[in-house]
Amino acid sequence: MKLSISILIILTISNHMYAQRRLSGYDFTTRSEIIATHGMAATSQPLATQVALDILKMGGNAIDAAIAANATIGLMEPNSNGIGGDLFAIIWDAKTRKLYGLNASGRSPAGLTLDYFKSKGYEMVPELGPLSVSVPGCVDGWFEMHGKFGTMPMEQILQPAIDYASEGFPLSEIIAEGIAGNSRVLANYPGFKDVYMPNGRSLEKGEIFKNPYLSKTLILIAKDGRDAFYKGEIARTIDKYMKENGGFLSYNDLKNHKSEWVEPASTNYRGYDVWELPPNGQGIAALQMLNILEAYDLKSMGFGTSEYMHLLIEAKKLAFEDRSKFYADPDFNEIPVDWLISKDYAAERRELINTDRSAANYEPGNLRNGDTIYMTVADEQGNMVSLIQSNYFGMGSGMTPTGLGFVLQNRGNLFNLKEGHFNTYEPNKRPFHTIIPAFVTKGGEPFLSFGVMGGSMQPQGHVQVLVNLLDFGMNLQEAGDAPRINHSGSSQPTGQKMSDGGTVNLEYGFSSKAIQDLLRKGHAIKASTPGIFGGYQAMMLKDGVYYGASESRKDGQAAGY
Repeated sequence: MKLSISILIILTISNHMYAQRRLSGYDFTTRSEIIATHGMAATSQPLATQVALDILKMGGNAIDAAIAANATIGLMEPNSNGIGGDLFAIIWDAKTRKLYGLNASGRSPAGLTLDYFKSKGYEMVPELGPLSVSVPGCVDGWFEMHGKFGTMPMEQILQPAIDYASEGFPLSEIIAEGIAGNSRVLANYPGFKDVYMPNGRSLEKGEIFKNPYLSKTLILIAKDGRDAFYKGEIARTIDKYMKENGGFLSYNDLKNHKSEWVEPASTNYRGYDVWELPPNGQGIAALQMLNILEAYDLKSMGFGTSEYMHLLIEAKKLAFEDRSKFYADPDFNEIPVDWLISKDYAAERRELINTDRSAANYEPGNLRNGDTIYMTVADEQGNMVSLIQSNYFGMGSGMTPTGLGFVLQNRGNLFNLKEGHFNTYEPNKRPFHTIIPAFVTKGGEPFLSFGVMGGSMQPQGHVQVLVNLLDFGMNLQEAGDAPRINHSGSSQPTGQKMSDGGTVNLEYGFSSKAIQDLLRKGHAIKASTPGIFGGYQAMMLKDGVYYGASESRKDGQAAGY
């Protein structure tokens, strides 16, 4: 009897120790992955995740569910996204066994020129206000996705967002804080208060937020299709509003907009094919970083060591110098993407890294011819959608067209006003873009759909998640919960230049020894600043089973059935 009790105590202690190892084995807290077979969704707002699952259970596919969830989260997380912004997606189509890339980003106004900015003395496109606005591509992106892959009527897909907009929903914590912070900056822009500050203030966590203006807008879109937004009453309202408030975005700009289906670009890392969209986005920066890092034995270095972090930071600096100079609208530039993401080019760039010392700066290579949502949805047939959507900085430009219920994006702020740059402002040009969805295949089969929101953190986050999974053996949830590094200060597409090696921002969870070692290598370390490390959602397909993950930096949820 005593022996049995002893064995029971030992087993209990062992099980407890195992659970504690899972929860804190890497000096950070994590939780279990979500596991299901019929369908999965991961978004940064739990109600939007549930909308996606509802659409799947009603017979819609992953594309239908992704559109429904995006429409809903545009209402529920307006501080990060909405129909006034742009959209990018990578879609795995189970029928054709192929990946498809969608660039649904908008162009600059035809009537706004570089000379106008010069005549007014601007050195940069303003972050806020009418001059930062470009054509919103989101709605056209929805209908491109739906026309190619959708199965359910658009009226049915948009109905959950319409209902939530008219009936209201309780604001979640992080989103409520985000709206409040943006409201302090944007309150005086015309139309903003009417939508986002009922009774003269922004709402707090748990209060019911309604947006009847957006409900009416979505009803028009559901009834009359994408032309309601780009050629109908909504387009005319935007045109009138912009003219009245010093803007250049016109009815013709909206009428002439069209999304583009593009071939995703890829590199192989540790036997896995990692896919990103080509410029005007920054996705290939992640591929460049992975190519540089592939030659190092990161696994033996271990997560959180100064050796690994130093190499990650230096690889980021190298890739971001190229990002600053060469990433732009391919309609206006010859961008040698194949060379930038090649193994030979990575080998050349890798030679510049001193493993013992931080570089103050790097030059771009020699070529041969922050706020966003990310979400991912999969269905029982095996279709998977990796989708990212944003208004760019904060809630966007602040410009809130009368009676429509959304803010126009400020993506034009990322143009460069210096002549001769790949990303120099021109009419009808797509600006450099930060938002990037990602996908991973293995042996031609879908493996991982994921993203990390947050400006220039995104390619850095993509690389860290993949290294966590493929080098350090973390599971899908751990890979997102692990503390992150955000290196800031590299040259920017707007023309700003990094100095003295930039700044290494570290989340809490790295050891004091690793931090001291980085300091000795010459890195400038900054204590954690909440909100700059992105937000992660992911889904993995393994042996016919979906694994979902949603990290705690956002209000999000992964769920399946």
